[in-house]
Amino acid sequence: MKSSKGWFWIFVGPVLLAFIIVVIVPMITGIYYSFTDWNGIGNDANWVGLKNYTKIFTEDKDFLNAFLFTAKFALVSLITINVIGFGLALLMTKGLKLTNFFRSIFFMPNMIGGLILGFVWQFIFTKGFDSLGKLLNWSFLRGWLSDPTTGFWGLVILMSWQMSGYMMVIYIAAIENIPESSLEAAKIDGANAWQRLRYIIMPLVAPAFTVGLFLTLSNSFKLYDQNLSLTAGGPHNSTQMLAMNIYNTAFKFNKLGLAQAKAVIFLITVAVITLTQIYYSKRREVEM
Repeated sequence: MKSSKGWFWIFVGPVLLAFIIVVIVPMITGIYYSFTDWNGIGNDANWVGLKNYTKIFTEDKDFLNAFLFTAKFALVSLITINVIGFGLALLMTKGLKLTNFFRSIFFMPNMIGGLILGFVWQFIFTKGFDSLGKLLNWSFLRGWLSDPTTGFWGLVILMSWQMSGYMMVIYIAAIENIPESSLEAAKIDGANAWQRLRYIIMPLVAPAFTVGLFLTLSNSFKLYDQNLSLTAGGPHNSTQMLAMNIYNTAFKFNKLGLAQAKAVIFLITVAVITLTQIYYSKRREVEM
């Protein structure tokens, strides 16, 4: 036992130390600075108490708008990404020809950097959609990123295109882990394809749904690089998300204390939402 404990700390110690230095210490330091007026330049950080938090909820309309925009974006992306990912997983487990090739193609967007994806889709929306709108005389395709509504859906399309393949891989692993005997028994009992999907496949894939929903929510709330390269928060900050709002507050306006207060609220919000989602998703899981 003593030897096992020694080896345990030899292997875990460096990782634990790195985690404390990189995550725990900066988090505690950030919480402290959220109660100061630090500008990020000098060392004179004066204690202001809850002034930053009060200012966020009473004066900073851009933060509240970014919060609502991000929440709406996360909810819509949660649905689109997981529905598309699960649909692709069902299709890719039907034993079709070139299945491995198509799996690679669908997963490939997730391997491209967010900034590059944003610029690619910016070209598609501003040049491709505009040209198609002129050709077909469809006004809704023109000026796609200059309108808050279409700008929102542009971000949803980009995020769904990037993450659906990643969710597909998770759902494929869960579907292929379902015992064939369960599906064959359902067929013998006369269950059609929809009944097998609803009463057998989906309940047994519930743990994958828990993981997929968690990843989608956390990534949607933390989205920054795609937001920066696609719309940069425009027009007039109408498509600015929380991460960009916090970044601009810190490094554009040099209000590090206020930005840290926003980051703390951001952390608490994401933690509460994701933990609540995991709790309710876990209750719906079925043991195989």
